[in-house]
Order: sequence, then C-alpha cells, then structure tokens
Amino acid sequence: MVGIKICGVRDISTVQLCMELKVDWIGLVFYAPSPRYISIKELQDIADLYADKSLKRPKLVGLFVKANDQEIAQVLNIIDLDILQIYDSAERAQDIQSQFNRCVWHSRGVAYASDLPTDMACNGFVIEAKTLSSDSLPGGIGRSFDWSITQGWVAPGFWMLAGGLTPDNVAIAIQESSASAVDVSSGVEERIGYKSHDLIKKFVKNARKPLAEERNPR
Repeated sequence: MVGIKICGVRDISTVQLCMELKVDWIGLVFYAPSPRYISIKELQDIADLYADKSLKRPKLVGLFVKANDQEIAQVLNIIDLDILQIYDSAERAQDIQSQFNRCVWHSRGVAYASDLPTDMACNGFVIEAKTLSSDSLPGGIGRSFDWSITQGWVAPGFWMLAGGLTPDNVAIAIQESSASAVDVSSGVEERIGYKSHDLIKKFVKNARKPLAEERNPR
C-alpha cells in the first residue's frame, strides 16, 4: 500500500481523522513564516494525545527549515518526533541525524533527472519541485514537477513524492512517478493553512486506488 503523509496539521480533530484513516505520517511545521506553523499550544495538545502509547497512530514528522540545534531540541522537549524533515544542505541534514540520533528525511527540490540524489545522505528523501526566487516558502507551494523523471531513477533509499499533489491528481502521480509514498499539504486545504477533512478523505482514498485496482483487475 502507498504510504501517505498529511503535512501542515495543526489541530486535534485532523490528527484524529488521520488516525482513523490509518495514514502513515503526520507532518508538523516548525517554520514561523509558514501559514501552517504550529503554535506551542497546538503542539502541546497533540503531544498530550500522543502520550497515550496504547494508541495506534501515524508517525510524527517535524519539518524544520535551516533550524539550529537549539530550535530542534526545544521542540523535542515538548513532543517526541519520530522523524525530522530538513530543508537545508545535505551536510547539515547528516549533522542533525548524528546530533539527535533520529530518522532524518532530506527535502530535495528537482526539475530534471540529473537533480535526483544518488547518495543516501540520510534516512530518506522528500522529492518535490525546485523553488524559484519568487517563492516565499521552501515547500508547501503547491507546484509539481515532471513526475516521469523518477521512473528510471535508481533511488538510493526511501523517498516520497511531494509538491502539487491533490485528491484529483494523486493517483496519476503515483502511476507516473512510481512513488511508494506521497506527501500532501496545500492540496487538502479549504483555505491556506486550514485542512479540509473531506479533501483528506478523498486524497487518501485516491492515493490507495492504483494499487487496489492492480490487485483486483477487471
């Protein structure tokens, strides 16, 4: 089954929906300029819910943009993140992995096949469109790239497809890219920074459709 990450979550009701839908990862954004930035109060509410270790729940992914060690440590003191998603150099991502002894995913912007990573610097990659000089954010910009460039890519390890995914295009994106996991944020929002439960449900259903159809051909 295709892995699914819902990113930019900020409220308990959306966390609970993700649990019900059995998504694999929930992304929390720790980058203040982002409209999806999670406040300390919102973060504490999720930490309190996750304190119940008996719950079967998605893994928590913390998204950090050029963050220093102190900023990451402050978050980890509040909530026990499973994975750190890093927007920074490959060297810095490796340093964070070593420093915090956590699973680290390195976000990589691509436009051509030559942009795809060939070395496994961390535990995984989030592959999305390259940012432009006019972009105000490093991710969550709702722009896709040519998914076919990953078809012949011999990935050095785990990776997920991100950028510009929506409930309407996720099935074809999976087929064209051969991605085994997908990451969505703005594509399931009713307005910037606010998740739509209906769109999340539709996204999850459609992301799982390609493999379901392959297992049950007509």
